[in-house]
Amino acid sequence: MDHLATLVTKIAQHTDCDGVHPTKIPNLSLIRVSNPTEPVRGVTQPSLCIVVQGTKHVTLADHIYEYGAGCHLVASVELPVVNRVVAASPDKPYMSLLLALDMPALGSMLMEMPRTTETGTARCGTGLCVSEASPGLLDAALRLTQLLDTPEDIDFLAPLAERELLYRLMRGEQAHKVRRLLMPESRLQQVNRAITWIRDNYDKPFSIDRVASEASMSSSSLHEHFREVTAMSPLQYQKQLRLQEARRMILAEALDAATAAHRVGYDSPSQFSREYRRLFGAPPIRDISRVRGEDASLVGA
Repeated sequence: MDHLATLVTKIAQHTDCDGVHPTKIPNLSLIRVSNPTEPVRGVTQPSLCIVVQGTKHVTLADHIYEYGAGCHLVASVELPVVNRVVAASPDKPYMSLLLALDMPALGSMLMEMPRTTETGTARCGTGLCVSEASPGLLDAALRLTQLLDTPEDIDFLAPLAERELLYRLMRGEQAHKVRRLLMPESRLQQVNRAITWIRDNYDKPFSIDRVASEASMSSSSLHEHFREVTAMSPLQYQKQLRLQEARRMILAEALDAATAAHRVGYDSPSQFSREYRRLFGAPPIRDISRVRGEDASLVGA
């Protein structure tokens, strides 16, 4: 608990307002939220989030992951999720640290670590997982965060502190998730290739056979393991990416709904409006009016 209390103090010192605060340490952001939030949709990146105060919900499809102080969430692939801070107040804000996973560094570390008995054909499991943070993981997170007090030490010591944090992650309860993502022919790596291809081509039509070919999988295997990791089919995944990107365009670029729909690959404005309403709970005009002015940076909190 001493580690958590100290991390709360450090995050408070380096965040003067609510939001996601990038730091001078590459890959590290600090997050502070003073009140419960409405659900915010976004796409996770491979990352580690450690909560030191408050409670957070992350929803993937129909599954809700709840984690609070002393717990961490690992996202091993890019996933469309709904984020919501559920326990926070001005006196006791939600606080967490977010570390983008350096996949080359993790890959190099994996090569140096003892081999495990896992194989590339092991089942993937969902791309999100929540666990209690070990004392070693919290200790490493604290040492990394404390470097913000001495910026002159960051260039030399931050890579070492981050490496220790990654090592603790690779030795922890959820290490298998990260290991499988790094194994070239693992199912998780194959699904990740499919996810990457869909992300890069989300505005174009595709066939399951094409995506399966990109992932070096059969169509039936792709369906099975893609749903296992993402809790949705490849087509549902594409649809969520399209709708979230269209929403971003309408908000950030002031596009009208029809233009945004066309840019993300919809030929039918009416179909776009129906699917947009189904995902966001309201048609584009009403939804944008409701969310305009909200802090979209809290997607990654």
